[in-house]
Amino acid sequence: MLDTFNLRTENMPSDMQSLLAEYPRDSWEAHPGFKEKTRQWLRAHQMFRQLGALMREDIETYLNKDHDAETLAARLSRFGNMLVGNLHGHHGWEDHSYFPEISAADPRFDTGLGILEKDHETLNAVLDSFTRSANRTIKLAQLDERAMPDEAGVLHGHAETIEAFLNRHLEDEEDLAVPIILHHRLRG
Repeated sequence: MLDTFNLRTENMPSDMQSLLAEYPRDSWEAHPGFKEKTRQWLRAHQMFRQLGALMREDIETYLNKDHDAETLAARLSRFGNMLVGNLHGHHGWEDHSYFPEISAADPRFDTGLGILEKDHETLNAVLDSFTRSANRTIKLAQLDERAMPDEAGVLHGHAETIEAFLNRHLEDEEDLAVPIILHHRLRG
């Protein structure tokens, strides 16, 4: 499923990571410029990682016959909707508010921003495919449970793609943005 979408596999350019050497991840929490808004942003990213893993795990549990169709459908409705809706809202907010602020503070962010915006476009396509497959899976739970495992298998591939995408994209986004935020004392 990963090869269905144009997922970025290469690292961010080294010049995009120049401030990361000065502000490594293990120093962020202790930095005086690490404010609550940045902490909340990182917590949202952690929530997305957890929801992505939860969706994959729930589908696997169903495919292993440890969840029934109704349980999977209910969890997809609740947590799948939470994942997709919150990701769309979060990325919209980043694109229209958060990223322009960082870009205005430090032009080094602009090259990385182009990469991250392309990631967001790809993620929209991945989320659309996930949503369509999740909706079919939920309908099959009500209409034809015998056909549900096949669609759940397709859905599992989409969930794996989301999880892999989020792991790559969110780490790159954090490694680019947080050092700039700390360097310029933004988001206070």
